[in-house]
Amino acid sequence: MRFFPIITAILISTALYLLTFERESLIAMAGGEITEKEEVGYLPAQKSDAISVKVLLSNAKIVESGVVVRGRTEAARNVVVRAQTSGLVISQPLSKGIRIEQNQLLCELNVGTRSVRLAEANARLVEAQVNNNAASRLAESGYGSETKAIARRASLQSAEANVKLAEKEIERLKIYAPFSGLLGSDVAELGSLLQPGSECARIVKLDPIKLVGFVAETEVDKLLLGAVAGARLANDNIVQGQVTYVAVTADPMTRTFRVEVEVPNPNGKIRAGGTAEIFISTSGERAHLLPQSAMTLNNNGDLGIRAVVDGLAKFYKVKIVRDTSDGIWLSGLPEKIEVIVVGQEYVIDGRKVLTTYQE
Repeated sequence: MRFFPIITAILISTALYLLTFERESLIAMAGGEITEKEEVGYLPAQKSDAISVKVLLSNAKIVESGVVVRGRTEAARNVVVRAQTSGLVISQPLSKGIRIEQNQLLCELNVGTRSVRLAEANARLVEAQVNNNAASRLAESGYGSETKAIARRASLQSAEANVKLAEKEIERLKIYAPFSGLLGSDVAELGSLLQPGSECARIVKLDPIKLVGFVAETEVDKLLLGAVAGARLANDNIVQGQVTYVAVTADPMTRTFRVEVEVPNPNGKIRAGGTAEIFISTSGERAHLLPQSAMTLNNNGDLGIRAVVDGLAKFYKVKIVRDTSDGIWLSGLPEKIEVIVVGQEYVIDGRKVLTTYQE
């Protein structure tokens, strides 16, 4: 009685061995055949292996792309007007912040002894003219030497130069505004002594005003002189202008390139030194406006979309041009394409799909 369980276990083990390792031999002995899918444990094929997806028909359009730069506002001109000679200020001072017109008087210095020097120079000039005329006549008549006539002529030219120097020194006593603008500082006070190089006033020109930013070396080649640019200021005002300067050398510390945008500022409402978010448009390129949900990754981790080509799914690698509230602009795609917007995660390249179009 004890042998029956042992014999039963041996028979079961033998049957399992034959079914597992000698399956083909058993089927051949029974006269049957095995299919490839049955061999690897596949289920019988369905009536259709196509996957249903939703597709958006998209046509490429020209989209304006651009570069966003964080920058600041800067005066078109910011000049310190300085004295060219020394003297006491005798003009009434002007207060900072007022508007100054071109050639308006800013500072006037005391003439001092300069008028006396001018009178002396004029007297020397008259004497030199008389001596030169006499020497010239004597040399022409043969009673005087030619060298003496030349010396008198040189003395005359020296006297004329001294007169011009004295007159120029007096002209420098009045300091005028070189251009129209606003006074950025108080004009030199009445009675103060100015030396050559001393500050008389500072003039700031805010129309037009400059927007200054620094662009990375990977983006600077996209910018062109005259390109349209816009900016959002700190007070949320939007302004527009044109690119007037793109640096050809990078800042040695940051490896960025200076870019300047000129913006009209007739009322002077835009102040210098404020922050600005600058958007500079670049040359347009053709791209597709698609929902962000249409984007996916392939097995290599590349960002792209899946489309339907001849009834089969195909992956396209894309480049993001611009992100908007209506969707995302993508380039690197054919002119006309059927983009899978629902079901793209369930198909691979070459997989047959059943398409349903979305408006």
